[in-house]
Amino acid sequence: MKIDNINEFIGYYSKIKKRTQRLFDYIPEDKLEWTFREGKFTIGDQIRHLANIERFMYAETVQHKESKYAGCGIEYADGLENVIEYYNKKHLESLRVFESLSNEDLFKKCKTPGTIEITIWKWLRAMVEHEIHHRAQVYLYLSILEIKTPPMFGLSSEEVIINSKT
Repeated sequence: MKIDNINEFIGYYSKIKKRTQRLFDYIPEDKLEWTFREGKFTIGDQIRHLANIERFMYAETVQHKESKYAGCGIEYADGLENVIEYYNKKHLESLRVFESLSNEDLFKKCKTPGTIEITIWKWLRAMVEHEIHHRAQVYLYLSILEIKTPPMFGLSSEEVIINSKT
């Protein structure tokens, strides 16, 4: 996917974010800091990571600034309501940055934290892939905990099979 219009991208990205946000309604408060193994991200870490990486890495680098990402621990937000509020707040801050980009800016280069130069539209595409990756991890965590989650696009895999012609 090539991104050549910032307003179209923001509309698309907003839909991606809504799919992530919809999942938050299924997270039990007492499982927010659960992880499958010590030293791995908790569910809360996943959400705080998405908030912080978007705002402090992606939004900073598209402005030709150095990344300010410093982690995703509980010190950023504690408790389900606060974590969700934090995620939403950081997303709105990031949106203001992305909305300031022109269509021409999308074809300029920015420097990743790894000091690799990348075209901004490709960096934004990587941000979308990153969001989806961590959303999938939250789905997996909830599945391990045997918590029913919403289907991604309206039907579960089993429902698609039932409704498919063979």
